[in-house]
Amino acid sequence: MANKAKSASKNPFKWLWRNKWKLGLALFTLFAVYLLYLNIIIQNRFEGNKWQVPAQIYARHLVLEPKQQMTAKEIKEELSLLNYRKVKKASNTGEYQQNGNSFIIMRRAFHFPDGFQREGGFNIVLENNRVKSIVSLATNTPISEFRMEPWLVTRLINSGREDRMLVSYGEVPQALKDALVLVEDRDFYQHHGVAPLSIARALMANIAAGKAVQGGSTLTQQLVKNLFLTREKTITRKINEALMALIIDARYTKEDILEAYINEVFLGQNGATGVHGFGLAAQFYFDRPLRELNTAEVATLVGMVKGPSFYNPRRNTARAEERRNLVLRILFEANKLSRQQFEHYVNTPLKVVNGKTLLSGKHPAFMDRVRRELSDILDNPDIRQSGVKVFTTLDTTAQRKAEKTVSQQLSRLEKAKKVEALEAAMVVTDIRSGEVRAIVGSKETQYSGFNRALDAKRSIGSLIKPAIYLTALEQAASYNLATPLRDQPIRLKSSKGAVWEPKNNDKAFRGQVPLYTALTRSLNVPTVSLGMELGLSTIVDSMRRLGVTSDIKSYPALTLGAVELAPIEVNQMYQTIANNGKLMPIHTVQTILSADNAPIWQFSSQGRQRFDEDAAYLLNYALHKVTLEGTAKSLSKRFPNVNMAGKTGTTDDYRDSWFSGFDNNLLITTWIGKDNNTPTGLTGTSGALALFSDFQSKQSPKSLVRRFPEGLGIAHFRVKDGMQTTAGCKGALSVPAILDALPLQTVPCDSAPPAQQKQKAKSWWERIFG
Repeated sequence: MANKAKSASKNPFKWLWRNKWKLGLALFTLFAVYLLYLNIIIQNRFEGNKWQVPAQIYARHLVLEPKQQMTAKEIKEELSLLNYRKVKKASNTGEYQQNGNSFIIMRRAFHFPDGFQREGGFNIVLENNRVKSIVSLATNTPISEFRMEPWLVTRLINSGREDRMLVSYGEVPQALKDALVLVEDRDFYQHHGVAPLSIARALMANIAAGKAVQGGSTLTQQLVKNLFLTREKTITRKINEALMALIIDARYTKEDILEAYINEVFLGQNGATGVHGFGLAAQFYFDRPLRELNTAEVATLVGMVKGPSFYNPRRNTARAEERRNLVLRILFEANKLSRQQFEHYVNTPLKVVNGKTLLSGKHPAFMDRVRRELSDILDNPDIRQSGVKVFTTLDTTAQRKAEKTVSQQLSRLEKAKKVEALEAAMVVTDIRSGEVRAIVGSKETQYSGFNRALDAKRSIGSLIKPAIYLTALEQAASYNLATPLRDQPIRLKSSKGAVWEPKNNDKAFRGQVPLYTALTRSLNVPTVSLGMELGLSTIVDSMRRLGVTSDIKSYPALTLGAVELAPIEVNQMYQTIANNGKLMPIHTVQTILSADNAPIWQFSSQGRQRFDEDAAYLLNYALHKVTLEGTAKSLSKRFPNVNMAGKTGTTDDYRDSWFSGFDNNLLITTWIGKDNNTPTGLTGTSGALALFSDFQSKQSPKSLVRRFPEGLGIAHFRVKDGMQTTAGCKGALSVPAILDALPLQTVPCDSAPPAQQKQKAKSWWERIFG
């Protein structure tokens, strides 16, 4: 036995020969296990999420209806935003033609949250800045509603610093499929993932040239290298590449493989982010969806596959054009183009865009809020990076106007008031839905950074007063708009013994004033008196009901706004006020769809009635009077035919300037201050109100209209004591009131009523028939 072992050690080849079947079986088993391992890797990647794809963030879409206010300029701006091309005769999607106030729009298909909308042609006619008619060209019949696809605002780039727009095989132009196969892998539909003949041809070409001039990898191998392997040039990697290509070809159809390649291939660099896939490249280089590219543009992108940097059409125009023409020639020689088409495309100038539409820094303050909401809604980052489509409440027109207002007005104020380093924030929301239309968080509106609209918590000053007066008006049996409030010196001692003596801005005392006057003129002392009567805990509770979630400390200075809130939270507070006491959570994210358009999440709050609607109406009546005769009366001069409402706010030493106001549809909260909290010299009237006014001047504000609640009526009160009196009394204050809460009997006028006018004698006809 020992001799046998000794003999085997002397001649191992004999031992290997004797055990060749066992060794063969073992090697085959190991190879099969390894193939199974590779198969599992491929299956997990191919049948799961192949890529981390940025969330696509969309703005609100434009909806047109007959009789709707709309100008030709506004329609052109929307079409330009969506990269529609103006042509003489519109025939393809993404094109439009204009003849005066008539537009023919070849609308793109789009999958909205409520379903798929097909592409089609429409004729829109305007008259007197209104939509006169909307006609579908397919049926030549009028339609009641037309909507454009929403604007893709930005894409939330994933941690891998790769960006791509996924396209399905059916969305890929035939010219791209043909060109890609003819240029990169002629035998694609014949081989099984690896093409030995292609490798041999490439080897001979490289030997003949004396350098590497041609590659032998198939499209499948290139896909494997990009998806699974590193770029190291080793025999092991090449073996793995070949094995995985064979597995992929065996498991999946040629269409699946080509679709994956089209979505994976690297085609350039957008700053620090890689541009992957033809879908994104079409937008990056030509500002259009892939399916709208012509053959010359397709050939340009296919030509870049060989070297995205070397053939970059922005930096190397001549080189890229030469490569494009080579791709076109290959298509022509393969009978995929006629001679006329070939000559036309070869002579077409190479036109590429600057790529700014894919910049990720657009409207940074608004996108900041979107990111925060999205992180709360989809706490799993893998879902957020799976190509979800996020439909937001952003009104691009309002956002641009808000950004322009902040930049222009702060520069004007700095120059006029000779003050430096002013900062600002603005939040614009829809009153009834709570949808945020615009957010500005800095004077530098296009730069991300500290977002003052969301994070700058500052004392709100007189903006707290409506919360106090609303608290009182809910107690209808004790308070109404005519209730006298004390306007006399007041001394309050804190728990630490400090004495606080609040004063009015004009340093005067009036003895007493009606509640209505105290609010419209923003008097401090009557407000403090009222707040202490109501109780600080009651005021804190009212602020909670209005939607304030920040910490609120109960001390007397709270009655004059000694609480720090960010503009977004102030806006929530005033949304409840403007919405007749109904709180609707303000939000930027409306709906989320998966990459394959399946619903994931939708905002679904119906709102909650937090305050009595009658009391809210009385408060809004007083806030409207603020814009007529109070601290914001400049609005009535600038907009004489538009009713608005609002409240100014100024903090100690003029550190913060606030205004929160609304028309019939929009609520706008504005703030101006300095980051170092030093005085600005601006009141709410001279500062923040100017932002509100300028923003409204840039659009068409809708006059404030509120339904008069059934329980309200016009009542008359003596100014000296707030007692209800009769109509016609000299000097009486006539204001809306909750009638059921008033006493049944009235008191006499302060003085004799005006002498009754002598009645004209009735005619005989009137005496008989009345």
